[in-house]
Order: sequence, then structure tokens, then C-alpha cells
Amino acid sequence: MKIYIYKRFYIGILALWLVFSGSSCKDDFLTEVPVAQLNPDAVLTTKPGFESYITALHVAAREEFAGLDGLHAQVTMNMGTDVGTPALTTYNFVDYNVTLTPTYQGAQYYWDWAYTRMLSRANTIITYAEKPENTAIWASDAEKNAVIAEAKFFRAYTHNLLANLFGGVPIVEQIFSGPKTDFVRNTRKEVYQSAANDLLFASQWLPATVDKSKEGRIVKAAAEHLLTEVFINLGEYDKAIESATKVISSGTYQLMTTRFGSDKDLPGDVFSDLFKDKNINRSSGNLETIYALQIEDQTPGGRPVSSIYGETNGGAGGNHWLRAWGPFYANLKDPAGKSGMVLVDSMGRGVGWIRPTNYFIYDIWKDNFSTDIRNSPYNIRRNYKYTNPTSSYFGKLVGKLTGEIDTMQSIYPTIRKIEGKVGQTTDNTYGKTFKDYPVMRLAETYLLRAEAYIRKGEQVNAAADINMVRNRAKAKPALASEMTIDYLLDERARELIVEEQRRRTLSRMGKLVERVKKYSIRASTRNSILEKHELFPIPQSAIDANFSATLEQNPGY
Repeated sequence: MKIYIYKRFYIGILALWLVFSGSSCKDDFLTEVPVAQLNPDAVLTTKPGFESYITALHVAAREEFAGLDGLHAQVTMNMGTDVGTPALTTYNFVDYNVTLTPTYQGAQYYWDWAYTRMLSRANTIITYAEKPENTAIWASDAEKNAVIAEAKFFRAYTHNLLANLFGGVPIVEQIFSGPKTDFVRNTRKEVYQSAANDLLFASQWLPATVDKSKEGRIVKAAAEHLLTEVFINLGEYDKAIESATKVISSGTYQLMTTRFGSDKDLPGDVFSDLFKDKNINRSSGNLETIYALQIEDQTPGGRPVSSIYGETNGGAGGNHWLRAWGPFYANLKDPAGKSGMVLVDSMGRGVGWIRPTNYFIYDIWKDNFSTDIRNSPYNIRRNYKYTNPTSSYFGKLVGKLTGEIDTMQSIYPTIRKIEGKVGQTTDNTYGKTFKDYPVMRLAETYLLRAEAYIRKGEQVNAAADINMVRNRAKAKPALASEMTIDYLLDERARELIVEEQRRRTLSRMGKLVERVKKYSIRASTRNSILEKHELFPIPQSAIDANFSATLEQNPGY
């Protein structure tokens, strides 16, 4: 999908701009009928036109993780949670009351991304595909419905994300020909129900698989995986179990248990194989990935842009995991006070935005420190050697450090799934890789079903699902008596760290405040978080622009 999905990016942007800036005048002498311009009335009259819009929708979806240099997908979603802490005292979420306000850029980012990009594009596709005058485009209802299903998946994904973060928000299921200033908030349950309705349709009409040329496109299992979470959010646990079971029992996906892919003959293990370059998609032999964002060096459109509005910023494309989570080891001095480190390709250049908490680095491995392969040296780098050849300590292990800047930003145990190869025109100073970004994989489907079982009180079944994941990791089996939501969150951390948008998970469960108070390293973070911070504030800019009705703020802000 790397060329296929992105080459029409600007067509989609232009067309969508025209949707919202198009003429609403009734006077004939002001009405233009564009012949060359790519407005939806011109574009959405052919199958290639709809593909252009689907392309634009996928680009917008990728911007959730890549926009603004990947800042918010990593910092806003992980910093100041139970698994990630701000490395420096000048970063966000050192003090929740300073960071999380109605003018916080992170809240604004997700709100704007959802309403101005994702929902507008998805609704445009759905509206035009269903127009009676476009009936002749489609060879069959199934063909039309497959296009609508992909758009409805993304509409559901977006509404679900908004409800996770903000609670109740306006449901938007149509396009508008002019400004609208009277939105009101639906309840959180209503938003989740809207997402469920869209996903039920999507799961019926999406294809079970796609060929290699379309890797990254949405398939049936992606809708069913997300539907599992949405049904949990609605408290409909039997339906959640049924949806997850469809994915698990489909025969299309399996947990990877033997070495595979690009580095299978090199030292490592099957968990490390899951995150190696070129190993994310099914064509590599990875039968675990359900949905992955496509990132490709030296391919038109393959580099995600750094701005939510589509402009690049200093060539900031790529996968941003390394930049956000990797320590800034190049700043480390040797014991003689001289430069002890230079950048090396195998570790890249992290900036140390997010330091994993001690809860993640130490606590959750205590019972399986040497057996759980997710904690093996191939998956967590705990030992570093000085890399500067001019240092007298070159090649020697970095010993115990006591300075805060050293242990919080320069060197800390590193989650190695962030590592990857640099691009053809970049080097190890670039700070980003060019491997694809797994959004959904089967291990999480098992964990979602386990969550539904826990909430339903079926601890034996929950343990069986969690042990599917733990058995692959060679971890000691969990007991039914251990099955709690907190245990599940521990397992999600072990399995999904960095991949998971942790704040969303904690907020949808109502566990953010409790777990930050318990596990945050920084006392200022623990002491400043309040019950109101369980949800994001509604951006003040959205409230101010909605002057014809009251868009209520979340309590406490």
C-alpha cells in the first residue's frame, strides 16, 4: 500500500477543503461549476475518485501518530501515565494543573485532527457513495458497501478515540456546506454506540484479507477488534467476547511463536522479530498484525509528514518511537568527565522525551525477570557500553549513575522495539526509523477478550486468554485468582508498551488518576493529578467558536 495509498494525498486535501469552503450561495450568477478543480462533486463520480478520498483518509489516520513530529502520539498519550514519565522537569505533565488546561495543545491537536480531518473525510466518502445519482459507479452493492465500510471504520475509530479522551462529544455523521456553530455534546455512551453501529456495518462488508499491494488497508478483523473494545466500553461484555472470538477463531491470524522475517537467523527471539524492519506486515510472514500504518523511506508519500495540516517540517518523516522513547545517550560523560558516547546505528538518536517508569522497568518483571522474553536483552536494553573511541572508557560498561539528568534522560533501560534502520538519505543523527507502525495485533485481541471476561466475572477464561500471550513470552502462567483489571493493565504494559496509546486505555477504564498516583516517578506528577484529569478538557477554542449553543466543559476545568 505504500505507493497505492498515499500518492493522491493532495487531491484528498484539496477536495476536502472544497467541501467546507464551497459555495453555499443560491444566486445562479455566483454559482460556479468547476471543470478542472477537484471538488467532491467532480471527484466522487468514479471509483478512482473514491480511492483518492480513501487515500486522504488513510493519510489523516496516519497523522494521529506522525503529526507534529510524532509529539502527541507519544508525549500526550504516554508521558505522565503509569508507564512513562517526563524525563526533564521542563516537560509536560510534571505538574498536571499546569499542563492539562483547556488551552493545552495536546487536547487541541486530537480535537482538530478528529473533526477537521478524520470525520470530515469519512463523512464525505459515506455521503457521496450513498447518493442515488452515483449508483452507476458501482458494479454491485457489495462493492459500494466495502468503500462505505472502510470510511465507517475510521469514523468509528475517531468517535471512539474522542470518547476515550474527552468523554461525551458531538457525534458528527454528516457533512456541512457552511459554518456550524451550535454543536452540543452527546453522552459518552451515545458516542460509543455510534461507533458500534458503524463497526457492525464495517465488519459485514470489509474484506477478510487484502493482497500485498494493499497492505495497510482496513480488513474485517480490524473492525471486529475495535468493536471488542467499544462493546467493553458499553458494558456489553458478551458481545465483546463474541467479536474478539471472531478474530481469534478466524484462522487468518495467529500469535507468532517461531522466529521469522528479516533477522530470523540473527540473535534474537520471536518477540523481537515482531518489531524488526520489514516484519510488521503479513507479507513478511507476520500473521499477528491486523492493522499497521505504512511508513516507507524513498517512496512518494511513504514518509509521514510532521504537521497535522500536511506540511513537512525539516524532513521530519518516519516512525517517531525512537526519538520519543530512546535515551539521549550521546550526552553522557565518562567517569573522567569527557564525552563517553557517540551515536551508533544500532541505537539511533533518541531525545529522551519519555523515560519509562520504574513500574515498567522493574516492578512488572519481578516474578519473571529472567524468563519472560519480553524482558530479554533483545527486547529491553539494560546495559550500555561507552561508544566514543577517543574515551579511555571505550567499550567498557557504563556503571551506576546518580545524576538526575543521567538516569532520567541520558541512560535508562530502553525498550528495543523502538530501534530500526535509518533511511537511505539519513543517518543515525536523524532520530527516526522507517519501519511500519502496528496499530492492532492479535495479542491485544486476546487481552481485550480477557478484559471482557474479567469484567463479566469469568476469571478462568480471562486467565486462559492472558496465558496465550504469556505462553508465547515464556512467562509463568497467570492464575485465575490473579485476574483483575490491574493485572490486565500490567500485562498490557509488558506486551504493548510504546505501541499502546496508554492514556486512552487508562482514561477509558477510569484508572488514570489511580495509577498515576501509584506509579509515577515524579512526586510533582503524583501530587498534582486530580480526578478531573481523568478526562481531557474540551479545547477552549472549540467552546469559543461554538457561539450559537453551549458546548459544555468537562467538570473541574
